[in-house]
Amino acid sequence: MITATEAIKRLKEGNQRFVSGVRSIDTIVKQLNRADFVGGQAPFAIILGCSDSRVPAEIVFDQGLGDLFVIRVAGNIVAPSQVGSVEFAAELFGTPLVVVLGHSMCGAVMATIDELERPSNEKSLNVLSIVNRIRPTVEPLFATDLRNDPEMLLASSIRANILASTNQLRHGSQMLEQLIQKGDLVIVGAEYSLETGEVTFFD
Repeated sequence: MITATEAIKRLKEGNQRFVSGVRSIDTIVKQLNRADFVGGQAPFAIILGCSDSRVPAEIVFDQGLGDLFVIRVAGNIVAPSQVGSVEFAAELFGTPLVVVLGHSMCGAVMATIDELERPSNEKSLNVLSIVNRIRPTVEPLFATDLRNDPEMLLASSIRANILASTNQLRHGSQMLEQLIQKGDLVIVGAEYSLETGEVTFFD
């Protein structure tokens, strides 16, 4: 298995190919040889990303079958099932890197801001369960000058939500904490730009 540093480099190179409109031959070959992966997998990175249809991790990072262990949920929030999925891959496959991948114009964060500005009794309880996980991160920003700048408020809220999810993974699981302490796992945040296609890594 490659190191976390090598895994980040591989993701960055794949994203640059995506931005340039180029696909790796290796990615295409893996899709053609899908039978090779029937017996098992060895993903080099775990991606906890948003469910947004415009941000498919395998395509954004130009990776093939068996390369990424992807967990997708609206708002890239961290709930017990997501933590368990990360633990599963980190322990079973020895995957050295976790990336929490948020993106610009995130609908879940926008819904949270909307709920804070205009509370509603009409939202689904299931949708509110997502909003309420994002709320503690976004709410403090309303006490700053950002409340007067909707565009900056959204951008800052998205970044804060990614960092909060990253922090929750780092400190919300004894197993993951131990892997981090041993140097076997690195957890970082990143943001995908819908406008440019580029992924910016925070750490």
